[in-house]
Amino acid sequence: MVLKDWLRRNWPQALTHAAGLLPLARLLWDHARGAFIVDRVREITTRTGRTALVLLVLTLACTPLHTLFGIKWVLRVRRALGLYAFLYAALHFLTFVGLDYGFQLDLLGPAIFDQLYVLPGFAAGLILLILALTSTRGWQKRLGRNWKRLHRLVYLAGILAIVHFLWLVKDIGEPLRYGAIVALLLLLRVPRLREAVRNARRSTLALIP
Repeated sequence: MVLKDWLRRNWPQALTHAAGLLPLARLLWDHARGAFIVDRVREITTRTGRTALVLLVLTLACTPLHTLFGIKWVLRVRRALGLYAFLYAALHFLTFVGLDYGFQLDLLGPAIFDQLYVLPGFAAGLILLILALTSTRGWQKRLGRNWKRLHRLVYLAGILAIVHFLWLVKDIGEPLRYGAIVALLLLLRVPRLREAVRNARRSTLALIP
């Protein structure tokens, strides 16, 4: 009964944690059963990178969903989504550093600066690291108004992640789709457009009996 009551009150958080951990559980399960036969490093890199991007886009969508459509519970899961995005971005980078280059710094330096697609991904990861470290209430109090300004960098992280994806793959269809979503989320932060969407929502609701 206690668990049932907790789930009734906190189902958004429970669902977010389950969805955030599921890709990692599947990755570990596939690795344990030897599913990565052809190219283990590439498979892990691809899956962790794509999961990080999906979670990052979902994080960016939380504020517009609340501001424009009044969906309150999304704000309760925004921090968790962002932290899971950082987790998979960190796993993505560690796979590149550890499994691909064996933590050999003499090889890693040229790999980062000679391969064009690595730099925006590395920059996005650094931003997510900073945002993850300052996501606590303690840092929010310390930084005051600057906390919101700092955490707006999450949009820059999203743009950099998409550039990283675009420069990495040959078929640019998928990264362009993510880019279109991020562009829309950025446009929805423009005051005039945001107010227009709000007014359209109010007008629609007013027509509902």
